[in-house]
Amino acid sequence: MFRLNNKVAIVTGGASGIGLAVSRLFAQQGAVVHILELNIDQAEREADLINANGGEAYFHKVDVSKQKDVKKIIDKIAKENAIDILVNNAGIAHVGTVESTTEEDLDRIYNVNVKGTYNCLHSVIPYMKDRGGVILNVASIAATVGIPDRFAYSMSKGAVFTMTLQVAKDYLKYNIRCNSISPARVHTPFVDGFLKKTYPGKEKEMFDKLSKTQPIGRMAKPEEIGSLAVYLCSDEAAFITGCDYLIDGGFVKLNN
Repeated sequence: MFRLNNKVAIVTGGASGIGLAVSRLFAQQGAVVHILELNIDQAEREADLINANGGEAYFHKVDVSKQKDVKKIIDKIAKENAIDILVNNAGIAHVGTVESTTEEDLDRIYNVNVKGTYNCLHSVIPYMKDRGGVILNVASIAATVGIPDRFAYSMSKGAVFTMTLQVAKDYLKYNIRCNSISPARVHTPFVDGFLKKTYPGKEKEMFDKLSKTQPIGRMAKPEEIGSLAVYLCSDEAAFITGCDYLIDGGFVKLNN
């Protein structure tokens, strides 16, 4: 079950964190994975590892905030193979309230998290209309509940969530499914870097504190998010569209 044999999948930000877990698991399940990544050295290294382990992966340098660049890569991929799956994972974070968030901060978050998702949708959907396809957007619990000091980030993930609903509605007749997943805290290299920069000397203490904000008592592993992505992009999930899936260790429903 949950095989993705010979399906062509695009994963943005697919060489680190959640995106890397998705890329690896998709390849394990038989997909041909195209990693779209700004850090081309990292993308090349991870694609090579996937190929060395029996999968099939390709890497492309692209800034998702630049529509011309995105379209150029998508057109190139589509010219060679039909695109079956798009995972909009690329995103950046920001800490701050509305007062401490500058215009530059807001534009930076918008350009990657919102416009980047739009750019990929805008470029991929025309190629899916003839034969159907699956789109999975990575949102966040911050899209639907208040998180302290996450004004810009929450705004962007709320947009990702509502874009998911709109695309699902508009493209039902084309057999294009669109869903999103909303993780709570996930233990990625970004978390380690954030703790080292923000709480030098107190990394373990703060890691434990952040872990305990999830009722389940820990952060998610990237592979756990990737496993949900595999299911939602598989044929077994063919009756699911227009849905957001919490994967949050009980954060939203049990944190009271």
